[in-house]
Amino acid sequence: MVYVNVFRTFIVMVVFLMKLKEFGECYIDVSSNNVKSEDRISKDVIPLSYEVFIETKKNNMDFNGMVLMYLKWITDSKKIYFHSHTDLYIDDKKIKLRMSHNKKNLSLKNIPVLRCIRLPKKTIYVVHLKEVVGKGSEGIIEIPFKGKILKTAQGVFVGFYKNSSSLAQESFLATNLKPNNARRLLPCFDEPEIKVPFKVSIARPEEYVAVFNTMLNETLQHPMLKGYRLDAFNTTLPIPAYSLCFIISKLQTPNEIILPDDPTIQSIRIWNNNITNAFLKNVQSRLTIILKSINDVFDVPLPSSKIDVFIIPELPTIPYISSWGILIGRESEFANNGFFQISKEIIHHWIGIWLTPSWWSIEPLNKALISFLATEIVINIDGGIEFNGKYPMTILYSLYYELSKRYPYSRITGMKQESNSFKIELIIRMIKYTIGKSSFKQGIRNFICDYKYKTYNERDFWNALSKQSKIDDTMKGNLSIIDIADSWVQKGRLPLITITRDYKAGTAIINQKVYLRERPHDVPKQDEMAWLIPIPYMRQDSMQNTSNYSYFWLKGEKQISISNMPDKNNFIIANPEEIGPFPVNYDDKNWNMILNFLKTTNGSETIPAYTRAKLLHDAWNLAYAGELHFSAALNMTLFLKNERDHIVWSPVFTFLDQIGRRIDIPSVVEKFELYTIDLLAPLYEDLIKENKNDDFTNENFRKLTKSFLCRAGYLQCIQEAHRAFAMWINISNLSIPNSLPKDYICPVFKWGSMNEWILGLERIMLFTKSHIQSDRTFLLKMLAGCPSQTEKIHYLLEVTMIRNISYIKESDLFLIFNMLGTETIGYSTLLNFIVENWDIVYQKFYHNSNLWDRLIGSATGRISTQNGYDKVKSLYENHKGQLGSAKHIIERSLRIIREEINWSQKNMPVIENWLDIFLSNRK
Repeated sequence: MVYVNVFRTFIVMVVFLMKLKEFGECYIDVSSNNVKSEDRISKDVIPLSYEVFIETKKNNMDFNGMVLMYLKWITDSKKIYFHSHTDLYIDDKKIKLRMSHNKKNLSLKNIPVLRCIRLPKKTIYVVHLKEVVGKGSEGIIEIPFKGKILKTAQGVFVGFYKNSSSLAQESFLATNLKPNNARRLLPCFDEPEIKVPFKVSIARPEEYVAVFNTMLNETLQHPMLKGYRLDAFNTTLPIPAYSLCFIISKLQTPNEIILPDDPTIQSIRIWNNNITNAFLKNVQSRLTIILKSINDVFDVPLPSSKIDVFIIPELPTIPYISSWGILIGRESEFANNGFFQISKEIIHHWIGIWLTPSWWSIEPLNKALISFLATEIVINIDGGIEFNGKYPMTILYSLYYELSKRYPYSRITGMKQESNSFKIELIIRMIKYTIGKSSFKQGIRNFICDYKYKTYNERDFWNALSKQSKIDDTMKGNLSIIDIADSWVQKGRLPLITITRDYKAGTAIINQKVYLRERPHDVPKQDEMAWLIPIPYMRQDSMQNTSNYSYFWLKGEKQISISNMPDKNNFIIANPEEIGPFPVNYDDKNWNMILNFLKTTNGSETIPAYTRAKLLHDAWNLAYAGELHFSAALNMTLFLKNERDHIVWSPVFTFLDQIGRRIDIPSVVEKFELYTIDLLAPLYEDLIKENKNDDFTNENFRKLTKSFLCRAGYLQCIQEAHRAFAMWINISNLSIPNSLPKDYICPVFKWGSMNEWILGLERIMLFTKSHIQSDRTFLLKMLAGCPSQTEKIHYLLEVTMIRNISYIKESDLFLIFNMLGTETIGYSTLLNFIVENWDIVYQKFYHNSNLWDRLIGSATGRISTQNGYDKVKSLYENHKGQLGSAKHIIERSLRIIREEINWSQKNMPVIENWLDIFLSNRK
């Protein structure tokens, strides 16, 4: 392969630049096309390396460039395929191809280019040659190009910030080429599996500084542009094209920080807008700790000599850009004292660039692995303080909820992809616990060593862990981690484990099925779904060590029988601390023994907080799904009397909200509110006493508790709310920050008088564009979502839907309908209002299909009573010909309501009976 130094070809480039004015009509421009990540190119010809010249101009929103691709022919071919975005202009008449017969023969033969085409609706460019080039040949194709500078953070983009010293506006140019935007920067082979070296030179104004993936090699005065310099950088290691990155800015770095005690760690330069020394030292300290921690875990030094960190006041659209040797981040992100986000960006240098997913379909695994490893590193650094006890519960609970629906993510592709990454992260976590920390760490190290400079697929990763677990004998039997992982990754569902004990025989039946929470449970092929499931468990008769668990295994069977259970007076708890992403159900006796143990001091101290939280979460969700009697779920809250750990309380608030919204019988609503007050008031009073030594976690915990008490009608809160509301109403200046008493608005609108509620509505009229619009939005949400009296909502609908009020916008109506659709009093009043005022409502809203659909959906989508069903059915039958786009919405609502009626008829009497017994024992 022939390597030509950029500066030896510089004269050629100068000639090229002199002819840039000839561009224009020569360029092929199909800018309406979109980048498609599935645009694979032919591998008849592959790149060996690139030499790239980029010239940017201060006042233009474009850039010029030239690329020399060093190519090798894998087969005989008359075509060269490469990627080029439709934003990239190429003068096909100036493309040149020169061939070299062997590495020692430097004489180059020109091959004429017949024509160039861009494949329709793709970002693939094809160069047709006059003659066939033989297999094994090597050559250089020279391509001049011109690209667009964007204002959003993709491709080459421009950003702006205010200079902290001069207060003048400054601009910077940077690149963000992930996942497949390298083709916006230059013609290239923009696929992750193609990793080759890049040698790059950048022309920039002399008052700016250019930073690239590698260190600067040489700087020359630009021979043509006055006031410009030309920077040549060291050649990169083999990297995918999307890992290219440069930034041209006026940001300054005070000095280069070397970490002398560890030569394997990169030097760090922090470029910034004159941030304070304290801020700078904080970032330096965190970066140093993170790099040392990552090296301790991986034990494989990164082959990069430096990391340039850019702290930019205002980075458009995204918080971070991470590439080989460079980390760009928004100043507000670095101001956060946490380690997690920065750790993810740094780990990406190892896993994502040095090791590269072979295709974008592997990205969910890559993202999941980075996130999990960053989590482990943060926990090692400071115990994971920044997670606030929410890892992994936050992502796990969201998966439980979404994947138990009849149609998960039916309309939200992006959310589905994010969910898939979260699920894989939890699978990795489960396998780490299953094979042990030591085997997992060594498996990760082996994985990095085996695939550095290379690409990998899913099987490569799971194989690395599997091999190490076999060496360490931590995976028993013939089980393979690949098979385990596949059984989880390939399914868009999660399993439910049920353990039914035979107390006389000392045995138990363990079965698995699809976990379905949303009714009806008629998911196709659910009987065919089975997982390979490691089931850790703890026993009451051996609770001394809760760090090492024994395991049951479901190896794809739907049901197994196990022996050696504890005696009839001792419980078991399966899947403690949510080691695996699956809920667990038990027989009634086992649930009762767990509850009785938790009510003791020894129980709350012995069973870990995450396990106590899981027991609550599983019980309530299983009851909601119809798998557990609701009285058993409500009984589980009885141990909370002395519980003060926010981790354990976290799922409780969710369930109080969900069940509270389901109850539509006024007498039961009142009983549930009294139960809520009885449950939360002692907790709140204790949290107030601890206020003096408050931290962020306790402050949020206290606020959340207070919010639920206020909604339930806690007297102390209502009195405070009235006082705060009265003070706010007397404030004439709506532009005063934080003047709106957000903690108290909802209690006043729910429990206060009609006059107070109308004062809030009238306040909406006073907001202008100069006022704090987020306060207006919040106030409108509370006006619609908080009242418990029909007359308030009816008045709101009269004002906003019937009268022509100028200060109510279409977006306000969307918000109002959304809020009304979440509460029983809201959607029932809305439905009645539509029925009573059909002609007016139809005339005003039918021709706005989006608003019409939202209106009908909010009025009918959450009903769960026979009376409500009859009203919706009557509306449907009376106006079937007028429903238009909302016809299918009502039809779907009617199907769902039938299921919800069955649920309510089965569970509401149970809930009311339990509440009666509970309240009879209280004051």
